[in-house]
Amino acid sequence: MSAVAFKLAREKAILDGLGSSGNTVKYLNQDFEALKKQCLLSGTLFKDEKFPACPSSLGYKELGPYSSKTQGIIWKRPQELVPNPQFIERGATRTDICQGALGDCWLLAAVASLTLNEAILEWVVPHDQSFQKDYAGIFHFKFWQYGEWLDVIVDDRLPTKNGQLVFLYSKERNEFWGALLEKAYAKLNGSYEALIGGTLTEAFEDCTGGICESYNHNSAPPKLYQIIQKALQAGSLLGCFINTSEKVQKTSKQLFSRHAYSVTGAEEVTYRRWLEELIRIRNPWGECEWTGAWSDNALEWKYINPKQRNTLHRQAIDGEFWMSFSDFKKQFTNVEICNLSPDPLICNQAHKWNMKLFHGTWQSGSTAGGSPDYPATYWTNPQFKIKLEEPDDDQEASACEPCCMMIVGLMQKNRRRQKIKAEDWLKIGYCIYQLENQADVNLSREFFSTNKPVVHFDREVCLREASSRFHLPQGEYLIVPYTSQPFQDGHFCLRIFSVKQIKAQYVFSTTTCHKVSCHFAWKLFNMCVFGRECLICDLPDITEF
Repeated sequence: MSAVAFKLAREKAILDGLGSSGNTVKYLNQDFEALKKQCLLSGTLFKDEKFPACPSSLGYKELGPYSSKTQGIIWKRPQELVPNPQFIERGATRTDICQGALGDCWLLAAVASLTLNEAILEWVVPHDQSFQKDYAGIFHFKFWQYGEWLDVIVDDRLPTKNGQLVFLYSKERNEFWGALLEKAYAKLNGSYEALIGGTLTEAFEDCTGGICESYNHNSAPPKLYQIIQKALQAGSLLGCFINTSEKVQKTSKQLFSRHAYSVTGAEEVTYRRWLEELIRIRNPWGECEWTGAWSDNALEWKYINPKQRNTLHRQAIDGEFWMSFSDFKKQFTNVEICNLSPDPLICNQAHKWNMKLFHGTWQSGSTAGGSPDYPATYWTNPQFKIKLEEPDDDQEASACEPCCMMIVGLMQKNRRRQKIKAEDWLKIGYCIYQLENQADVNLSREFFSTNKPVVHFDREVCLREASSRFHLPQGEYLIVPYTSQPFQDGHFCLRIFSVKQIKAQYVFSTTTCHKVSCHFAWKLFNMCVFGRECLICDLPDITEF
């Protein structure tokens, strides 16, 4: 397959499978066309009652009504800020995205990457919107959420102070598509404050419906640079960050830890007769750039081909900079890649991927069994049975037996909206067990006490999603998603990607012990903690407690 066809096949995935874009859902039952038509006929500008221009839309604590950060904020429409507002000015570019007074660099870095793929950008940000033709003060954007695309409507009243936007703004001060997209995402998540703190993968997936993979430089494959190059060529979204356990810190070369950056380019140049691998990074702040080798004012640019220098080198305070890949690996700890299809970046073949999507619930006293560290309740977690019947055509040379490649992504749902209730992400993970002639019933504690998982997601993550890629031999398997502790309530969706068709089903429980009340289940848990035997399904009468 040619490189062009390969890229088109990947881009087509957003409209043909991964994101289920064929059935866009009207968020909160708001119909964009109907509401816009109504405003045009009445000669009024749209006011969104579902996300009003009031303190509750800003936040609840740090951006709450009594916070000093929200004092003096006035909601204004763009024409009240500039004489000639534009939705998109001379094309949407990554320099349109500059971070304001909101800790959502993770979202902004993803949106900046989005501008590198025109096909996706025009899907998420419909370009047929304007402040001139048929203007009615109403705009809409599309976001992926747990297996479906949502059409999210907002009015164009934006938070301002002293006549300036408080949050996301563009270098072109009369351009507003980025600020309106940020508002739509805030509406989707409950408030602007709900966007404080997040991961690149979360924003990447909400803008594409794709699947993310993470690379840590300490354990990355040897051809990571080629993987990054190929991802960029394929239209994937990329970001990076410096992971530390401490608060945000600035390095001696003007990089910031615990801060999300976009990866926007990767080029090889001949530098003093040696081939140098370069990578281009962008800070969503729109300023504060790397000051080391290959930075805007570095001497290295004088010693490469003038044609390459003119193409790549740009001296501007815009947050974007080049650096050598060797410095990149020393400075940054993690790279995030969101693929529009799950095709491995080390392969030249584009596949027609199959996806199974399940929605499930962890419920206290029923299906919230906790991790394998709690054997008395672990088996009560939701269980999903899959059957890998046909091995992949392109097998790895080192494979001892025919295998099937599979990506499993476990994503907890709607937790960001719960921040107002002081609830955060749960720590989640999953195990995969091989089955041998087991019936299609919920497996008991006995099975898990005598069978070890063939895959145990290597880290329980306190993030929205736990995902990884596996190669497994043909056969039947059981996937058990869990929270780290028993009796933690939550909703999740489970995505299973495969090259070949697979059979997958939710295994319903045939026991009554899943109906144990929270009160009794907690007593059972306490019994386990203190070492007493409590095989739930063997209890003669639950009322004894």
